[in-house]
Amino acid sequence: MALLADIKSHLKQAMLNKDVAVRDTLRMLLSEIQRFEIDNRVEVDDVQILQIINKMVKQRKDSIEQFTKGNRPDLAEVEQTELEILSKYKPKQLDESEIAAKVKDAISETGAAGMQDIGKVMGVLKNALAGSADMGLVSKIVKDQLN
Repeated sequence: MALLADIKSHLKQAMLNKDVAVRDTLRMLLSEIQRFEIDNRVEVDDVQILQIINKMVKQRKDSIEQFTKGNRPDLAEVEQTELEILSKYKPKQLDESEIAAKVKDAISETGAAGMQDIGKVMGVLKNALAGSADMGLVSKIVKDQLN
């Protein structure tokens, strides 16, 4: 819950500083968190907040790509600003060699022998790397190591 407290405190600070971009982005994030809580009838923890942030970051990246293709740099710039603000709340991202080491550990932990065991390995890694690695890259590394 420390992450939620940080977000709320940063929102208050942005309001005091009259920083419209940060204020609006954090309000949007808090409304997504609240929507998640209502939809799932749970109180969110930091892992779930990180999942929400990751989803929002992915949406921003997709939007930037679409706006750039559509020759709308003004809208892409707004999305880029939101992306930068949201990314501040994500943990430090692991590089490829660190991910490969974690994958190797997960493979030995699960006793995976081939591609049929990819689900076991990904299940372990999903919890271990929550928010700190791009799961697409993790999946690619797992496939490479299991082959």
